[in-house]
Amino acid sequence: MSMSATEHSSTSGQMSTSSTMLSLADKQKYIENYDFPYCDESSKYEKVTKIGQGTFGEVFKAREKKSTKKFVALKKVLMENEKEGFPITALREIRILQLLKHENVVNLIEICRTKATVQNRYRSTFYLVFDFCEHDLAGLLSNINVKFNLGEIKKVMQQLLNGLYYIHSNKILHRDMKAANVLITKNGVLKLADFGLARAFSVSKNGLPNRYTNRVVTLWYRPPELLLGDRNYGPPVDMWGAGCIMAEMWTRSPIMQGATEQQQLILISQLCGSFTNDVWADVENLELFHKMELPMGHKRKVRERLRPYVKDLHGIDLLDYLLMLDPKKRIDADTALNHDFFWTDPMPCDLSKMLSQHTQSMFEYLTPPRRPGHIRHYQQQMVNMQAKPQDNSYQDRVY
Repeated sequence: MSMSATEHSSTSGQMSTSSTMLSLADKQKYIENYDFPYCDESSKYEKVTKIGQGTFGEVFKAREKKSTKKFVALKKVLMENEKEGFPITALREIRILQLLKHENVVNLIEICRTKATVQNRYRSTFYLVFDFCEHDLAGLLSNINVKFNLGEIKKVMQQLLNGLYYIHSNKILHRDMKAANVLITKNGVLKLADFGLARAFSVSKNGLPNRYTNRVVTLWYRPPELLLGDRNYGPPVDMWGAGCIMAEMWTRSPIMQGATEQQQLILISQLCGSFTNDVWADVENLELFHKMELPMGHKRKVRERLRPYVKDLHGIDLLDYLLMLDPKKRIDADTALNHDFFWTDPMPCDLSKMLSQHTQSMFEYLTPPRRPGHIRHYQQQMVNMQAKPQDNSYQDRVY
């Protein structure tokens, strides 16, 4: 008896479904058993503790199982928002880290993964594996017992500028300079870290300006050109952050803590002077210049405001050049490294002796949150200039 067209269609549909199911099972088995030759399993490391958390994901301190004395940092790649494939932002970060090899830039060892199994729905978790650094600068500065003398401050800034000179020479912008992204090993070697917002840059071609996003850099360290909507920027955006970090070496707290872009611009004007064409050519052409309420009539007070904290005159001078409003006038890393600040007594000195007194790791993530009054009190001190440091080389707390 011949099969009706409907029955034939139904049978072939069932066969087709079973073959699809079979191929899906085969696919899953293939994924589970596949040996990725260039991407080890993360099980070779044992997590010790969590040392970082942010929009980028989580960072863990981990121990290599083969060699129990070898520690690494595992940075988890956020995959939750990816429907398929690997996040383009993570690919960019990996590519940049593979390019950059320098003593003052964090070292990417490898990328590793969890095994794809039915338990994780055949979706691996990926980790970026870095050499472990014991501290970050924000963690150190928030600890009242950590005291940097002038030679040690010079060493921190010299290494930070060396790292920036190297990445800028390789046509990379960091775009997230802040104390928490500056790591320091127990031996006193500084490493620029977290290249999650970094990108390659080029001189604009055919006279056409670059159109980079200006939604980068943590607000307190964001330079005025980005706050005013500039999209054709370059290395000076990182140099502004370096200036903010340098001031923090003495003040022990970020120097401009705005709650909004508008407030950040006001704090910058109060410290660095009002935005006018006299001090910053063509500033009025920036996209947000006429859309923001910009205070007028403020004189530049960088030296006057920071002198109670930064007793060293060469230090004040370098800070003044790093915190120039006009990015074209802002000092670059190469020129900054040749500044008298680094070539007069006391000379930059090794950090390992000072750090050897502190056996506990210090990271911003692990420090207790500051009391709410601290920020306002600190900024009031900056305005009133009433704080008088007791000692020429070191200001213990200002907030």
